[in-house]
Amino acid sequence: MLRLEHVQKRFKDKVVIKDLSLEVHDGELLVLIGPSGCGKTTTLKMMNRLLPLSGGHIYVDGEDIAALDPVKLRRNMGYVIQQGGLFPHMTVRQNIEIIEKLEKRPKDEMTERTRSLMAMIGLDPEEYLDRYPAELSGGQQQRVGVARALATDPEYVLFDEPFSALDPPTRMALQDEVVSLHEKLNKTMIFVTHDMDEAIKIADRICLMKDGEIVQLDTSENILRHPANAFVSEFVGSGRIWSAPEFIRAQDIMIDHPVKCRGDLTVEGCIIRLQEYRVSSLMVVDKAGRLIGVVDKSVLIKRPKPDAQADAVMRPVRFSVHPEDQLIDIVKAIPPEDVGRINDIPVVDSENRLVGLVTNNNIVSKFIRPWLADTEADEEGRVTADD
Repeated sequence: MLRLEHVQKRFKDKVVIKDLSLEVHDGELLVLIGPSGCGKTTTLKMMNRLLPLSGGHIYVDGEDIAALDPVKLRRNMGYVIQQGGLFPHMTVRQNIEIIEKLEKRPKDEMTERTRSLMAMIGLDPEEYLDRYPAELSGGQQQRVGVARALATDPEYVLFDEPFSALDPPTRMALQDEVVSLHEKLNKTMIFVTHDMDEAIKIADRICLMKDGEIVQLDTSENILRHPANAFVSEFVGSGRIWSAPEFIRAQDIMIDHPVKCRGDLTVEGCIIRLQEYRVSSLMVVDKAGRLIGVVDKSVLIKRPKPDAQADAVMRPVRFSVHPEDQLIDIVKAIPPEDVGRINDIPVVDSENRLVGLVTNNNIVSKFIRPWLADTEADEEGRVTADD
């Protein structure tokens, strides 16, 4: 575990880090984020002693880093910067193996490790190992930088805004690779970024900083749903949760008061209620409010006996969800035979009481349309910028 206790950093009379305490859990991917000058990169560089502390302590696995050999410390902390920080006069192979050579590891061991790392980052060793950085794209250079950081199998990997200079498609692909590597290797990773979308996508927890202090340290979902103050809310952006579908739950988009009826309501009464509320189905509930069936407009069009009751013409509930269920999981869980047929999804509590309804219109109006609007705005912005 990596622990910071009352860490401070001053550059002459300027206080950059005021009094920062933080624990990074083993195997966690923690993102440091905040506006320019907030101290996130300074914090990262103090972790491996690239910058000295002005006060406080940093502990790695219980040992104060001030008492450790800085070279040994850094070799246990892979470090990835923009464009990989590769040495331009060295080949890809030489860049990856440079620390291993300093440690005088056997050549066969290095070769096997290098080829394994190349496969891990998705680059063909036969094609790329003897190339120089200038012969690689920005994304390829960054992948090699990640491979070099992992070459000595460090316990910790530090990322200093590694993808900020890359184009969006490459950046997104590399974000996916970092998440995949983290899951596969279970390394403790600390990642500095200024991009909130990137932080939400990759982080186990997010540490949002301002003026050398932690403003909020929490999971992505909790920061989106429960910002600590106005600054966090403004930094995150209102409505940003709609750009993170993995955090959208049934309770976020459901109708709180769906149109329902009891089982003894007549068919004629059902028709009147459907027309009054302009809906295509009625949720049928018992005296306790438990969902027992659905009356569809399509059934009533077939003109059953007017005095027939709802419980005689209702169909069974094909699919229901709970308020805390995530939208992505809901979509995945819809039975294949019902895809395209389900327009209304009942939301029930643990005792099957009806508490809401998710409709296609809800999903479109509260999720898809805002996303399309943001996309169109981005496109307009790019056109204006190009002009």
